[in-house]
Amino acid sequence: MKAHDALQQFLAWMTAERGASQHTIDAYQGDLSRFLGFLTNHHGEEPTLATLGTASLSDLRAWLAHEQTQALTPRLGQRPTTRDKSARTRSRRVSALRSFFRFLARHKGVENPAPSLLATPRTKKPLPRPLPVTEALEAGEGIGMLEVNSMAQERDKALFLLLYGGGLRISEGLGLNVGDFDEALSTGVFRIRGKGNKERLVPLLPRVSEALKRWRGFHPSPSRNEPLFPGVRGGRLNATVAQKAMRQWRKSEGLPEHATPHALRHSFATHMMEGGADLRVIQELLGHASLSTTQRYTLADEARLLDVWQKAHPRASKNAGDQ
Repeated sequence: MKAHDALQQFLAWMTAERGASQHTIDAYQGDLSRFLGFLTNHHGEEPTLATLGTASLSDLRAWLAHEQTQALTPRLGQRPTTRDKSARTRSRRVSALRSFFRFLARHKGVENPAPSLLATPRTKKPLPRPLPVTEALEAGEGIGMLEVNSMAQERDKALFLLLYGGGLRISEGLGLNVGDFDEALSTGVFRIRGKGNKERLVPLLPRVSEALKRWRGFHPSPSRNEPLFPGVRGGRLNATVAQKAMRQWRKSEGLPEHATPHALRHSFATHMMEGGADLRVIQELLGHASLSTTQRYTLADEARLLDVWQKAHPRASKNAGDQ
């Protein structure tokens, strides 16, 4: 069996059985396709299951080193990038290899211990960086005003207000169908299917509801299975369109680089915490599997308070003398 055929089966299994997100599928497909291409160049022929079964730890390390070198090599008309130097990127590639080879062992009888011997880089997740309440609330309105037609304006207002009002990931918001909104109108909550295909309930706030109703008025759809936010060519609106719209608004308002669609999710959690919400409640609303993930917002809030104290407290300055 060709290794590329096994890869396609693995990706289908990840989607159907593991409930992996499209973002994960795309990342793993890119990583593993390049890995198989590397083996093709190394052996001079397309790899098979037998090739994967005999791949050595040195082979895997050589591919990881090759990937990093490629990222640092200037391409025609482009400057070299240091993006792939990050430990997080290498960690993802190691994870992709391990997951693929575990699948091969369980479903194809290909036993190879080499991936399990790879060292996983230790990564330190950055603290969430939320937007102030005013900017978070005005994001939808501000982004919408940059659009050239009224339909796109109402779409952006509704989408970005939904992301902030519900703490949704951009993929979750764009993954909603018309029927999901109709159900939320009658029940007062959205059923959101997040990472790992885990379902959670997110309240439909009045302000979000009104924005979505206005958007539906501009783009009525008779089918419950149609995307709530369709693209201009049909299908779902691409996340890159929403990201580009927010990037333009960010520049026009002079906001920092971390003002992204995902920052609205961070803002939702941080502002909930500042308002006194219980950490467990925030965990449920965000769909975090582990409370430790949600606790990062506690650290972010503490860091923000320390920053305020250092700027405002008369004793915070290192040069402040005893009084």
